[in-house]
Order: sequence, then structure tokens, then C-alpha cells
Amino acid sequence: MAGGGAAVSKDDPPPHQPKDQLPNVHYCITSPPPWPEAILLGFQHYLVMLGTTVIIPTALVPQMGGGNEEKAQVIQTLLFVAGLNTLLQTWFGTRLPVVIGGSYTFVAPTISIILSGRWNDPDPISRFKKTMRATQGALIVASTIQIVLGFSGLWRNIARFLSPISAVPLVALAGFGLYEFGFPGVAKCVEIGLPELVLLVFFSQYLPHLIRPGKHIFDRFAVIITVVIVWIYAHLLTVGGAYNGRSLKTQTSCRTDRAGLIDAAPWIRIPYPFQWGAPSFDAGEAFAMMMAAFVALVESTGALIGASRHASATPLPPSILSRGVGWQGVGILLSGLFGTANGSSVSIENAGLLGLTRVGSRRVVQISAGFMLFFSVLGKFGAVFASIPPSITAALYCVFFAYVGVGGLSFLQFCQLNSFRNKFILAVSIFLGLSVPQYFNEYTAINGYGPAHTHARWFNDIVNVPFSSEAFVAGILAFFFDNTLDKKDPQIRKDRGKHWWDKFRSFKTDTRSEEFYSLPFNLNKYFPSV
Repeated sequence: MAGGGAAVSKDDPPPHQPKDQLPNVHYCITSPPPWPEAILLGFQHYLVMLGTTVIIPTALVPQMGGGNEEKAQVIQTLLFVAGLNTLLQTWFGTRLPVVIGGSYTFVAPTISIILSGRWNDPDPISRFKKTMRATQGALIVASTIQIVLGFSGLWRNIARFLSPISAVPLVALAGFGLYEFGFPGVAKCVEIGLPELVLLVFFSQYLPHLIRPGKHIFDRFAVIITVVIVWIYAHLLTVGGAYNGRSLKTQTSCRTDRAGLIDAAPWIRIPYPFQWGAPSFDAGEAFAMMMAAFVALVESTGALIGASRHASATPLPPSILSRGVGWQGVGILLSGLFGTANGSSVSIENAGLLGLTRVGSRRVVQISAGFMLFFSVLGKFGAVFASIPPSITAALYCVFFAYVGVGGLSFLQFCQLNSFRNKFILAVSIFLGLSVPQYFNEYTAINGYGPAHTHARWFNDIVNVPFSSEAFVAGILAFFFDNTLDKKDPQIRKDRGKHWWDKFRSFKTDTRSEEFYSLPFNLNKYFPSV
């Protein structure tokens, strides 16, 4: 069927052109803001990562048998290890401005260890320590999968087959796939969570255009400003008796004095390896945790690609991505040695904060790692900030997770969207990436166990954990379809956007890649890219 199109006038503005680097970023990786501003921005990153750091131990430690004191110590340890891992990643890994913190992906195999019944003990503290040692052993073994895949270069060889069309579902669902931690958490205490969400949007998006002088104060520091305002408001509601007599669930979500961390946290305590005792090892638990580590690897790959976009860096060369994966494996090893009850991966919320502030400076994230280390040692001071009501954190997630998701959609600019091949890849991978985990999560919520339900808990986790991850399902499907459907057609290469990433296949084919990803202290000649 023949058809014609309207003639393009010479006076029409030129169409939007694809950009290797995201424009209008105030500070990119290698251009740090002034020190006072960098310190405040670093503290903001610290506040944002506290949500996951507090939520995971709060959910796991009581099931392990620990009380408020043990919970405070685990949070301190997780914060301390996150600071170390963030410095290692920004110094020697991808060198992107990403925070390496706790990961929800490791929660399921950890709960399986807790429920295994092997560590039943009438003394709850003894049971807590025995369970913690079991998670340590599983994490130490699980770290090998990322260390081997990263430092051997195997993940580099896999990443070379990525294209913009297969990166879209992976990165998009690394953010959008965490929707259950967004508004559902706000709704648990809507009188606190909703004001935080509204104020964050107003301060970051509208106020800078209404108040021109000092406009960057509001768009860069909206998180600090709004969290302080709503936190004070929540505290006034608490001391005013607004939640007296309410249900325990409501008080936990709304009150500012229910975390139990300030009284339980020590004034000064330095976490150290094997602080809970010698790790114990079980083959089944190790295999289940290894699967979680592999799922976290795929999710972190999407997060790293999205973070590189928001930091206005060039697309990650496969060798640099592989190097970062190796150091993330070292991070999981440190988590196992110190005993955090949780593995490490790229913090999605902090990657989203890069987009909100338009500051992708590496120095800012390294300063935030300094705050993590400082407040993990000075327990009382760190516990004050860790006591922020979870509904405030959930409101922040509504923006930050969405920012990472839309970072994935931005790669569509490199693809041919009139191609039915590309439409199929996007449609099926994204739809199933949302639908399959929804089935697994609903099944688990109703029955108390996943669709894979045998007497071997480790086997159940190997099946249930990957299919409960939206980013993993979507990323694997998109990667498979993109590399098997009509790949030999020369036009397909352009349709999938592969030619845009050709010059970034090697570390040294673009001077910008060397600028962004080179190792510090002239270490490249001793430790070349993988």
C-alpha cells in the first residue's frame, strides 16, 4: 500500500537526535561540585540508602531470634560494609557513582535458612548467632559466582551481546519492577507518606521555576529539605498522641519512636569480620544463595547501565562492566565475612537520585560512603537518622525507582520502533517480566510458599527466586530474543541499535571511556581492564 508523507519545511526545527551522553547534567562523573555542596549531596545519598539498610534487618533479625540490640548491630554492620563496598566500586570497579548496599534479592534464601529448623535453640540470642553464621557461610560461597564471572571476563563476553533494544527491558524493570515498595508503603501511613511525595515533587520540579535565585538549592537538595519537614511533622503527630491506641502496624509505619534503634545502638562500635563466630556451611543453602547472587548480578547490570546514563557517562564498555561485577562479588564476600545477613548489589534508589539531582559526580558518592562508615561506628548518631518512618522512605522510592525505569526507556532513542521484531521483543519481555513475577509473588502470598514446593528448600529457592525478579525475567527474555531472532539480516543490526554501541565495545576506542572508567593511581598498567 503506497502512501505519502507531508513535506518537511526548512523552517521546521530539527528532530531530536540520539545522544551518547545525557545532556543537561550539572556535574558528571569527573567534575565534582564545590566541597560544601558535595558534602551535602553526599549526605543526601546517605539518607536515601538508609531505607533499605534499615528495612531488611528489621524484617530478618526478629525472625532469627535477635532483639533491638542485635538489630541495631546488624544495621551498623550493613552500613559499614556498604561504605566499604561503595568505595571499592568507585575506586576499582566500574568507577560509576553508584552506592553498593543491601539487596532484597537475598531475602528469600535468608528466610529459608531461618525456617530450615536446623538452628532451633531455646535461647533466642544463641539461635540468632547460629542462623547468622549459616547466612555468612552461604554468602561467602555465593560470592564466588560474581567474582569468577567478573574477573575471568566471562561476563564481559556475555555483555558484548547486549544491544540498546535488549537493555531497555532490563534497565526499565530494574526500576519499575520495584513498584511494590513504592506507593503501597506510602499508603501504610498516608498522612505522612503522601505529604512527603507531594513536597518532593513540588520542591524538585516546580519551586526551582518559581524562585529563580538559588533555584539549584531546591532541585538538588529537595530530599534533605522535604525529609526534615515531614520528619518534624511526623514527630509532632507522635508526641501529640495521634497514634495512641492505634494498631501495631500503624504505629510501626507512622511513629518516629518505634524503631527501637536509638536506645539499643551502642555509642561507639566498630564492626569486624566473624563478629558472630565462625561461619557454618551447607551445600543446599550455598546453592540457593548462589542463585540469588546471579539474579542480583543481572539486576545490577541493569542498574549500572542506568546509572551510567544518569551520570552522563558513555555506555559501559563490557570489560568495565565485568570488572564492576567482580568487585561486587568482593562486596558479597565482605557481607559474608562481616555478617550482614544480606548480600550486596547496586542501590537502585541512589541511581535514581542521580537523575533527580542531575549530579553524577563520583566524589559525591564517595563522600556518602564516608558518612556510612562514620555513622556505622557512632551508633547512637546513626540510629537517629535510621529512625525515619518507613512511609517517608517509600515516598522517595516512588520517584527514584521510576527515574531508573525511565532511564531504561531512554535507550529506545537508539532503536527502530517501527520494526515488528523490536516491538515483539519489547512487548513480550516487558509484559512477561511483570506478569511472571506477579504470579510467583501472589502464589507465595496466598499459600505461604512458592510454585516450586518440594522438601528441599534450596531447590525451591533456585526456582522461585529468579522468577520472582521482574528485571531478571525481562532481561533474560529480551537478551534471548534479541540474539536469536533474525540476527543475520544486516538491517537488523541498525534496527536494534547495535551500531550505536560499537565504539564502546573496547575500553580504549573512545577517549571519553578512558576518562570516565580508568583506574586511579595509574593502576591500569598493573591491572588492565578484564
